[in-house]
Amino acid sequence: MAVEPPLPPFSAIVVAAGKGLRVGGVLPKQYRTWRGRPLLSHSVEKLREAGASPLIVVIAQGAEDHAREAVGDVADVRFVTGGANRQDSVAAGLEALAGDAPARVLVHDAARPDLPRGVIERLLDALSQHPGAIPVLPVVDSVVVAGPRATMADKAERESLRRVQTPQAFRYDAILAAHRAWVGDTDAGDDAQVLAAHGGEIALVRGDERLKKITFAEDLMDSANGPAFRIGQGFDVHRLVQGEELWLCGVRIEHEKGLAGHSDADVALHAITDAVLGAVAQGDIGTHFPPSDPQWAGARSGRFLEHAVSLARDAGYALSNIDLTIICEAPRIGPHRPTMRAEVARLTGIAESAISIKATTTERLGFTGRGEGIAAQAIVGLAAIR
Repeated sequence: MAVEPPLPPFSAIVVAAGKGLRVGGVLPKQYRTWRGRPLLSHSVEKLREAGASPLIVVIAQGAEDHAREAVGDVADVRFVTGGANRQDSVAAGLEALAGDAPARVLVHDAARPDLPRGVIERLLDALSQHPGAIPVLPVVDSVVVAGPRATMADKAERESLRRVQTPQAFRYDAILAAHRAWVGDTDAGDDAQVLAAHGGEIALVRGDERLKKITFAEDLMDSANGPAFRIGQGFDVHRLVQGEELWLCGVRIEHEKGLAGHSDADVALHAITDAVLGAVAQGDIGTHFPPSDPQWAGARSGRFLEHAVSLARDAGYALSNIDLTIICEAPRIGPHRPTMRAEVARLTGIAESAISIKATTTERLGFTGRGEGIAAQAIVGLAAIR
């Protein structure tokens, strides 16, 4: 394979300090999984492969652990705390490069993970003639100006409009001076606007559709990342013994025997938890809550299920339904089913109407038929968060 010629020396700033709320879930989108790895790691990798050094990753206050886990311990990658808005965050990244004084710097969004080398080449080439350059794409749809009451106010000429992408490229001294000279308490929108306000001319170079910005949960779901729906299956067994409490689906049931286990041994919740973890390929209960760890002795299994649901949400999925079967001769499950459904609904955040709890026997065959234990099997459906 032909070796690509080296690019002119440049540094880079990856902006990853946002909250990423529109993508859904608790974990900011820059740390969510895309094509098997955290979103942030893709941008960093592409820029480093192109030769960016040093590379500044601008992160939110207190997010360094997430960032280091996403990027790893990589030479020439530094983490800097950002500001109140994107402009402040970029300014912090630029100031962090002051000691290096690079000739060129690229400013990129962590939410644009698929960065073609050709775009970087065109940007750096444009800097030989201009203090700044940005990748753009034509607007192919008709465009209008919106007026009050959601009505069309005027037509916009799409021939003169362009869609702006990142990375944006600058001569370092020019963009640093422009940020330092910026006045006002409003966000400029992007760094090209900051440089333009300081008198710098911005070249437009051809962008790439691959530079699509990850904005919503469905953007994380492509053919390489995973389907819009997932299914998980869980199965668990615990022994019935004297002197233990019996917990099923987070509900304590009066019975002559209880289930033995390191936690509260809620076999039903364990099966559901394993089903959720399996659906998002996150191992099983023992992976996250090992029985060798004394902190989980006697723990309520509802905590395990809530953790699994949180992991699913971080992966971009929400529970859609649960189908649980409890296998035992005694106690009778029917009288407790409404309370069980209500508790599982509380733990998972889905409607009771999406939760099926059934019970069956083994016609007195096997360990469940002899009353030696209780088994549970669960199947769950997950849907991509929209």
